[in-house]
Amino acid sequence: MPSTTFRIGGDLTVGRLGFGAMHLPTEKPEDRPSAIAVARRAVDLGITLIDTAHMYGNGANEEVLAEALHPYPKIS
Repeated sequence: MPSTTFRIGGDLTVGRLGFGAMHLPTEKPEDRPSAIAVARRAVDLGITLIDTAHMYGNGANEEVLAEALHPYPKIS
């Protein structure tokens, strides 16, 4: 049976099932609370890998995720 996790950079273990953040809404300010809630729920459900890119809303995607996930847990 294949592992459900893998290591990034040899140091950080993350789950193979990730969250693709490309579809988080970032254009309308009224959509921000729902985007934050979705990102937080993904983490609450155990997601440890989030795929994002600067091209998703010209960085707005990362801003939503930063707000949703702060304060960041310590990585051990």
